Amino acid sequence: MSERLKIQRGSGNVFRDVGFAPEEAENMLLRAQLMSEIREVARGMTQAQAAKRFGVTQPRINDVLRGKIDKFSLDAEANAIAAVYRGLTRP
Repeated sequence: MSERLKIQRGSGNVFRDVGFAPEEAENMLLRAQLMSEIREVARGMTQAQAAKRFGVTQPRINDVLRGKIDKFSLDAEANAIAAVYRGLTRP
């Protein structure tokens, strides 16, 4: 128990820190941040309400809420956020 732990400061991108290539790590970080924003906006709504608000299907909202980052492109997430903030779809 007298072992010393070595602490290393992270880069600010967990995906980069665990070994993803820089471009892929940046893409994954942005997708994770957008998924977090989508979850925040959808808080308090049913999945059906959130799907309508974001202009996607309920199963797609379910994937977001479950954190299935691999099922979404950066473009798809950005379009969903844009739909809400531009008012292209109504709740």
